[in-house]
Amino acid sequence: MSSDLQDLYQEVVLEHGKRPRNFREVEGANRRADGYNPLCGDQLTVTLRMEGDVIKDVGFVGQGCAISRASASLMTGAVKELTRAQAEELFELVHKLVMEGPAGLDTEALGKLAVLSGVNEFPSRVKCASLAWHALRAALEGKASSVSTE
Repeated sequence: MSSDLQDLYQEVVLEHGKRPRNFREVEGANRRADGYNPLCGDQLTVTLRMEGDVIKDVGFVGQGCAISRASASLMTGAVKELTRAQAEELFELVHKLVMEGPAGLDTEALGKLAVLSGVNEFPSRVKCASLAWHALRAALEGKASSVSTE
């Protein structure tokens, strides 16, 4: 990872980890899912208010490491007003990004989410970064049960 990208990754993770966006339960939520990472103890709940096939509001609550909170914060900002299909596509891109790195991906299309590529450098943190995304996917599918990174 380039020095500039590493610096940006650290800055964004610290900023969103300390002051996460959309850290709240969504009023009038009609979808929710819990996520748990047993390796580090991260636990969060993603709540959505869907209108038809569009995510009108999204939030998360819970506790976790800076990477987990930052990823959830970035995710909530990125998926608001997306359709379910668009959010699923974004899930796939972000999952590939954190698992395999940015090679071959259109990181410009990911916007701020591209900083999550830094997680790939730390395999033990991939599950931290992907937890909120797995919970989002479960909420979109209407699964009320908890999802785990294991």
